Amino acid sequence: MAIDVRCPDCGEEENLLGTRSADSISMQCERCGAEWKRPLAKKCGRCGGDDLQTVPLAIVEKSRGTQLSVVGTRPVLLCSLCDAEELRHYHAHRPNPLMPKNLPTTGEEHLTG
Repeated sequence: MAIDVRCPDCGEEENLLGTRSADSISMQCERCGAEWKRPLAKKCGRCGGDDLQTVPLAIVEKSRGTQLSVVGTRPVLLCSLCDAEELRHYHAHRPNPLMPKNLPTTGEEHLTG
């Protein structure tokens, strides 16, 4: 399972150092010097469960007019209990990524009716 680790202060993802202890990893950002601890295993923020799956989430942008295009994906962790519906949808439509819940608007505020 891929773990998305980034500095909470500057967003750095590459130049990070980590030292493991019994219950956490002490992290340090080489870019800005920030220090923080992260748990050894990711857990669901809603139920506390550790049965998480990494799935691709589409990055969608308006490409032309009202046309939306998938311009990339990013990995997200979904809980098998709390996100069961999203996981069922993903597994039923593989290899397509999950679509974000909020899509870019078409600018309806400029339409006249």
